[in-house]
Amino acid sequence: MSLGRIRAVVRKELRDYRRNRFTITTTAVMPLVFLVSPTVTLLRISAPANAALVHRSVGVTSLLLLVVPAVIPPIIAAYSVIGERDQGTLEPCLTTPIRREELLLGKAAAAFLPSVTVAYAIYAVFALVVRAGAARAVSAAVLHAPQVLAQVLFTPLIAVWAIWVGIAMSVRARDVRVAQQLATLASLPALGVVALISFRVLAPSVPLAVGLALALLAVDLAAWRLVSRMFDRERLITGAPANRHASRTPPR
Repeated sequence: MSLGRIRAVVRKELRDYRRNRFTITTTAVMPLVFLVSPTVTLLRISAPANAALVHRSVGVTSLLLLVVPAVIPPIIAAYSVIGERDQGTLEPCLTTPIRREELLLGKAAAAFLPSVTVAYAIYAVFALVVRAGAARAVSAAVLHAPQVLAQVLFTPLIAVWAIWVGIAMSVRARDVRVAQQLATLASLPALGVVALISFRVLAPSVPLAVGLALALLAVDLAAWRLVSRMFDRERLITGAPANRHASRTPPR
C-alpha cells in the first residue's frame, strides 16, 4: 500500500470539497445548530438545580454534540464516488494503477479530517463556554472525566463509521442526494450506545468508555473491509458487475 498515492487522493478530494458549495455550507452551518441551543440551555440552569435535571440536560447536550460527527461525514463521503461519476472524473481515476484500498482510504481520510476537526472545535468551544458561564454543578457534570473521554474517543470512531456508510451508499446509489440521505440515516444507530451513557442508563466510567471505543473500532475495521469488497471497478465504469458476461449464447 502506497502512502504517496493515498496522500494524492486526499489532496484531490479536499480540492473538490472546496469547490462544492453545499459541502462547505453544511460543514460550517450545521455544527452551529447543534451547539447554540444546548449551550444556552445549560447556561440557563441555576445553581440550586437538582442533580437529575443537570444530568439529563448534560446527557442531551453530549448526544447532540456527537450528532455532528455522525451527520457531517456521510454528507461529504456520499459525494465521493457518485459525485465523481456525475462529473465524469471517476473513470479516469479508476483506470489508474491505484489499488481500491488506497483509493477508499484516501477518500475516507479526506472526509475524516474536516469532519473531526469541526467536531472537536465545536466541543472545545462548548466546554470553554460552559466552564466560564454555567453553574458549578453543570460545569462539573460536563467536564466529568468519563463524559470528556467519551466525547474524545467516540467522535473520530463515529465519524469513521459514518464515512464508510457514506462511501457504501455512494458506491451503490445513483443520485447524490439519495446517497447522502440514506447515509445520514444509516449512520445514526451508532449513537445508540452513546445515548445510553449520556442518559446514565449505563453508568459512565472510564473502562466502559474505553471498552465501547475498542468495540466500535473493530466495527469500523470490518466496515472498511466490507466497503472494499463492494467497490467493483467494472461495475462503476460500465454499470454491470464484474462477474457478468456481456455476451450470451443466443437462443436457437
